[in-house]
Amino acid sequence: MPADQQAPLHSARHQLAQLIADIREKHEADSHLLPQLEALLQQLDQLNEHDYLTGALNRRALLNQLGNELARSYRTGHTFTLAIVSVDHLEQILDSHGQETARAILRQFALEFSRLLRTLDVFGRTAANEFAIIMPTTWLDQSRKAIVRIRSGLDQNDWAAIAPGYQLHFSTGLTINQLHDTPEAMMTRAQTALRNARLQGAGQVAELEPELPPFSGQED
Repeated sequence: MPADQQAPLHSARHQLAQLIADIREKHEADSHLLPQLEALLQQLDQLNEHDYLTGALNRRALLNQLGNELARSYRTGHTFTLAIVSVDHLEQILDSHGQETARAILRQFALEFSRLLRTLDVFGRTAANEFAIIMPTTWLDQSRKAIVRIRSGLDQNDWAAIAPGYQLHFSTGLTINQLHDTPEAMMTRAQTALRNARLQGAGQVAELEPELPPFSGQED
């Protein structure tokens, strides 16, 4: 959801949560409304964490999950991959077929892509035409194989039913975590890798590994 629409949604959620807390504390007569109010609160939480167009996690929720995975990796020592993908030539679809067709392609792309992921992977929309995937306990060579498998699965979809003559391709940027990494640093590396992939042409994959820390040892 656009940032200018998330602020009032967050405010409404806060007010509703406060109302529920007040009713519980005062044991008011209208406490029979609590189940309905709590159900509404859950719906607001869903809207606050998910992209309005595709239903995927939004950027804020994805970054929260990425922070959690970094913390888990720090505890366990496991490496994981962050991938960022984008639909190739979406601007041409927008020009030739219009906004609704472009939106339909993004919705279907997100639906099919998430369906092809493992249950432990985390998928979110982080920009207009960018989606991020957190792949726990996955090295770069394994994530490349996963992207090939997902591409094969997406090729089976009838994209021409959405835009006549169209066959979807997507570019991918990959990076792995390092010690003391941050969500923002990983996103920046993956986005740089994505730009490098797109420079190579449609359907390409590029990697950007973290820089090695400076050597601090002393010579004998």
